Amino acid sequence: MLTRRVRELLVNRLRDYPAVALIGPRQCGKTTLARTLPGAYFDLEQESERLRLDLEWDDLSPRRELVVLDEAQSWPAVFPRLRGAIDRDRKRTGRFLLLGSVSPSLMGQVSESLAGRLSLVELTPFLLTELKAQASLDTLWLCGGYPDGGVLVQRRYPRWQRDYLALLSQRDLPGWGLPSLPQVTDRLLRMLTAVHGQTWNASQVGQSLGLSYHTVNRYLDYLAGAFLIRRVPPYLPNIRKRLVKSPKIYWRDSGLLHAQLNVSDQHDLLARPWVGASWEGFVIEQVIGTLNCLGKPFDAFYFRTSDQHEVDLVLDLGGRPCAIEIKLTASPAPADMERLDRAADMIAASRRYLVSRTRRSTGNSERASCNLAWLLDRLAD
Repeated sequence: MLTRRVRELLVNRLRDYPAVALIGPRQCGKTTLARTLPGAYFDLEQESERLRLDLEWDDLSPRRELVVLDEAQSWPAVFPRLRGAIDRDRKRTGRFLLLGSVSPSLMGQVSESLAGRLSLVELTPFLLTELKAQASLDTLWLCGGYPDGGVLVQRRYPRWQRDYLALLSQRDLPGWGLPSLPQVTDRLLRMLTAVHGQTWNASQVGQSLGLSYHTVNRYLDYLAGAFLIRRVPPYLPNIRKRLVKSPKIYWRDSGLLHAQLNVSDQHDLLARPWVGASWEGFVIEQVIGTLNCLGKPFDAFYFRTSDQHEVDLVLDLGGRPCAIEIKLTASPAPADMERLDRAADMIAASRRYLVSRTRRSTGNSERASCNLAWLLDRLAD
């Protein structure tokens, strides 16, 4: 079994908080990770498990045993119980581990009932640093990081991804409150593949779907809350230039993107005209996922001026920003670094990295032309 990098962070949070919510998309490995911890496990999507928890609650609450509640958002009645049990003994830590497939923005019971009582930890699909082999990069990029989606057994791609999205559209998203017919959700998902890596224009997408831009934005909130889509907001420094102010939209898992676009293999992927945008989104998710696993506080943006000065990813790590430009090439040119420097100077970036498919990384911790593995190692320092 591969060790998930976030496990250390999860254990540390359980030492410090009475409850921890491990959130992330369906089938990313939350249950598998939770079962590596000793404790009592309940799957709250099953009616029989809800009954068992109800009958055993009075015995479980006083015990010094971790209680794991899988898919906690499916049984809202459990949250007031958790709040009462925690408030009766606020000094006890490591009591409850909640697993959820929707973010707290959709799981309203968490924010309302357990505010100040629990810590949030996000689990992503597999990261490059968890696979331990640079040779895994192409497979991870093509198939995405879901454990059952092909990254470990490649023949499962792309059928697994298509079945996964069909199940989300037909069952999970409506159950979580998305007010859309499955057919409309499917069309929206296909349209979002066309705007991957582009600035978001809700009116344009809405016209294609016959929906208002308000409705499209509301639907996008649900897809972001289900960890399918990431909105990267613009970085807006106080400079004398007109700035692009719409967010950029990315599919969080490259395998889901590629399956919908009927990419069959690595050669097919490299022949597609949008392959650069796919690589860009993949790198962004690897960087953000790694920082989340480390528990580092940060904010992620992109930067673009109206005259096309751009930085693909701007990280605010609590000091001066870090500028990351992403290029799909094995031989980055000096001009690529010069363009990054010009844009990074505009936002006074203290660190700047040009990330490509190069085999040889050059530079230092403040300015480098590097590959993805090199960058992820530096982020962990």
